[in-house]
Amino acid sequence: MLQCNLQLVSSMPMRIIVSMAITQFFVCPFIYIDVLMLVTFSRKQAFRTETRYILFAHTLLVDLIFLLLTDFVVLISYSDVLMPMLFCIPVCMLMEMVTICTPMIITAMCVERYVAICMPLRHSALSTSSRTHTAILIIWTVSTVRPLVDLIILASTVSQAYLSQLTHCYYEILTPEPWHRYMRGFLYITNFITIFLVELFCYVMIMLAARTVSVDKKSAAKGLRTVSLHMFQLTLCTMEIIYPYIEDVVKQIDFKVYSSIRFFNFITFSVIARAVSPLVYGIRDEKFYTAFVCYMQCGQNKISFEHRQSNT
Repeated sequence: MLQCNLQLVSSMPMRIIVSMAITQFFVCPFIYIDVLMLVTFSRKQAFRTETRYILFAHTLLVDLIFLLLTDFVVLISYSDVLMPMLFCIPVCMLMEMVTICTPMIITAMCVERYVAICMPLRHSALSTSSRTHTAILIIWTVSTVRPLVDLIILASTVSQAYLSQLTHCYYEILTPEPWHRYMRGFLYITNFITIFLVELFCYVMIMLAARTVSVDKKSAAKGLRTVSLHMFQLTLCTMEIIYPYIEDVVKQIDFKVYSSIRFFNFITFSVIARAVSPLVYGIRDEKFYTAFVCYMQCGQNKISFEHRQSNT
């Protein structure tokens, strides 16, 4: 769940400056890496036609959109800038959409690994680029439904004055009613359980397949590690559902502690969680990593690499 309530403003200017610096320290490198990896993906025809790389690139795109929007929201929140409600609503809806997209794409990548290892003879027929793009379109469509429903509920329950006021950009402006927030939390928990069960099924089936003699042991072991990392990433993303409720309790006790916990949760579960995807495929995948390192370099090294690839 995306918890955009990033009102991390403190009355101490030095604390604000330090917090902003730490935020940029974490966010900017991940944005840079995501952009470079997207460039790497776009430069290689082999990547653009293979299912796992298409899904990986889409994960990078979703994470990049999330980080850019989140960084914008954090900066205006630290600056204590109030924005028009009608401006914040689309921003928060888009952030919600990409947040919902992330675990669904992770699940699609797990299923792709399951098919590749457990059904290798059918993998090429099932995992085509056209089917992958269709799956991505379905994921985006499903991710759009929930924010649209929240918007419809908001429009039917609040007054015109509410929509015309100034506010900080956080998703709770779309769910001012407590029952609406609890309903949203219930839907997220249900979605997480469903996705977790699918990933657990993929993990168990790959583990069982690894014990058979007909499966490539090295490929199966790598698939298990990949799915394990995906489940770890899913767990980090899911903490975005849990920590707002913990923060609400802490907020009633000590606001300063609440601000510190909120900042820690934001960096850990909203920003660092997005760094897992590049590690899973971008660094661990030898083929992609070789191309990625090449495009990080410049001059003759890059030209010679592309020349060698064109001759292979």
